[in-house]
Amino acid sequence: MINVIVATHGPLANALLTSSKMVYGDLPHVYTVTLSEQAGIEGFKADFSRVLKHAGEDADGVLVLCDMQSGTPWNVACHHAFSTETQPPVAVLAGVNFPMLLQSEEICSLTSVHAAADALLALTLPTLMKAAPVLSAQSDDF
Repeated sequence: MINVIVATHGPLANALLTSSKMVYGDLPHVYTVTLSEQAGIEGFKADFSRVLKHAGEDADGVLVLCDMQSGTPWNVACHHAFSTETQPPVAVLAGVNFPMLLQSEEICSLTSVHAAADALLALTLPTLMKAAPVLSAQSDDF
């Protein structure tokens, strides 16, 4: 089983999880940790370690979905992911978005966190698109 941590600057992680409950219901495999101005980097490091320990209990791996590459959430997650002492294994992805979080349900039954990360990327990439005008009439039939 793979558990997921959403790690972001500000309240984005909590907002994504709250929104996902409206669409998908509870996602018991998902945890959040946020970087706040009040707690700062050291507070985030402590919060992340605590959440990672909880998310890692009885899991085969923990997949961390960060808001962006090279920010504090990414750097802290990568510190744990690349440490030989971290158990269970951790993989890190940047660019968390709503479809990615919803589709995390599809990969939580896997046992390899790195395979889960690759699968979630493959599921999410097709959801990224630019709107374009429709050039032909669309049927009202579904």
